[in-house]
Amino acid sequence: MSQQVPVIVLREDTERTRGRDAQRNNIMAAIVIAEAVKSALGPKGADKMLVDSFGDITVSNDGATILKEMDVAHPAAKMVIEVAKTVDAEVGDGTTTAAIFTGELLKAAETLLDQKIHPTTIVSGYRKAADKALDVIEATAEKVDPESSGYKKILVDASRTAMSSKFVSTSRDKLSKVVVDAVLAINKDRGPDEELNIDDIPRQKQEGMQVDATELVKGLVLDKEIVHPGMPKKAENAKIVLLESPLEIQKTEFDAKIAISDPTSMQSFLDEEDRMLKSMVDKIVEVGATVVIAQKGIDDVVQHYLAKENIMAVRRIKKSDIERLHRTTGATIVSKIQNLTKDDLGTAKLVEQRTVGEDKMLFIEGTKKTSVVTLLVRGGTDHIVDEVDRALNDSLYVVRDIVIHPYITYGGGSLAGEIAKQLRDYSETLKGREQYAVNAFADAIESLPTTLAENAGLDPIDMIVNLRNAHAAGKVTYGVDIGKGKVDDMKKARIIESALVNRQIVLSSAEAAQMILKIDDVISSKGAAFDAGGAGPGGDFDADED
Repeated sequence: MSQQVPVIVLREDTERTRGRDAQRNNIMAAIVIAEAVKSALGPKGADKMLVDSFGDITVSNDGATILKEMDVAHPAAKMVIEVAKTVDAEVGDGTTTAAIFTGELLKAAETLLDQKIHPTTIVSGYRKAADKALDVIEATAEKVDPESSGYKKILVDASRTAMSSKFVSTSRDKLSKVVVDAVLAINKDRGPDEELNIDDIPRQKQEGMQVDATELVKGLVLDKEIVHPGMPKKAENAKIVLLESPLEIQKTEFDAKIAISDPTSMQSFLDEEDRMLKSMVDKIVEVGATVVIAQKGIDDVVQHYLAKENIMAVRRIKKSDIERLHRTTGATIVSKIQNLTKDDLGTAKLVEQRTVGEDKMLFIEGTKKTSVVTLLVRGGTDHIVDEVDRALNDSLYVVRDIVIHPYITYGGGSLAGEIAKQLRDYSETLKGREQYAVNAFADAIESLPTTLAENAGLDPIDMIVNLRNAHAAGKVTYGVDIGKGKVDDMKKARIIESALVNRQIVLSSAEAAQMILKIDDVISSKGAAFDAGGAGPGGDFDADED
């Protein structure tokens, strides 16, 4: 009898988890991530404090920020974080909702798996449910007319809604107007095929003063001060030079020695260096420039000569700011000072150094491109300024989303309630076990208003029963009114959301849940950052055995 030789396919240090165990571990990992941000949802959501390995602290209730700062090892958990990142990159808001919804979809799917319903059936049902949910969003979304008198009011209300769950909620009335003015300003000169990019609204963060002091500056603000105290602090009808080369004598890239035998040779050497620096200033004076903005350094001698000529100068400007100045002032970015001509100059009605808090900043106003704006973000401490900046970022994106896709829905879980109601009706038209998956999808999306109620200290069972009754009676815009503590009309309460954001949440969450459910085999090296049977060093995601 011949002896059988074992066939080794996987390496010795490889671990493998298959079937139901693999599914359970993946689902549990994703649910833990969703649970971590669940209490941050809504106007009454809690903040999270995140401390990194260096001891730096981040305090926020912004889903994208929380998830980005979390040190996660399990790949399924990372997939949920990727959902939030995708939603944040595409539409800028709804990250917390997307993470929670993904977790709830997987939690509902686990119940179906325990009932011996095959993952393929669940995935198929979820796909149909997601398509139906998108149809419901399209059917219930209201189109807004950019030419109507109430258009700006709708944008302001959408911005207020986005800020209602943030730290800045008490200042949202003022900040929402600032946000809408900023987005409409950059949209003014946008071409039909040009993207509306929020990066075109630079934000300068400055601690000191209260959040209400945050303002919109019609122009550019550089976090730089004038290099020489003898230079003017203000230039009207400025002629601007943009330099990407230094106003210094370039050092050689190799070691060199100069032999000087007498004092006159030494003086001649110094005089020649001075002459070269003076010639740079003469060129700037010759073309009639009154402001010099340099990406690199400016020699002390050059600073002296520029001050004598009453020319303002700043240095060490970021490349992105130099490019922004090029687009807005009309100035050419000059790489060699010898090639500078009058045609390279840009213009601005006013360039002025102003004191903001304890720092000095350069304000450039009245440029050729009138749509240029900068948000000056204020707050009492660094942590507050950072949180204000995150809130403004989300709000800017929500307003942008409505401008580029002029359809709105209403908040407070009203859309989730309507989707859940229509999905349950739709499930009755299906045959077989897919209808269980569609109903599970409805339960998962209905957990969003339930979470809103829980975080506000309301009775979630009463709220969800009243919400179902309202939608059964055809009250499509009814949701959980946190302020009143009851189910009410969100349209009347002006709780407005972007339809584009809600579409992205449904798409991204459903796709991630389907992908995780289709995994039935996890093969990992022992050297990997996680254990295939659990969560790895970040925590234990093992479920109890059946």
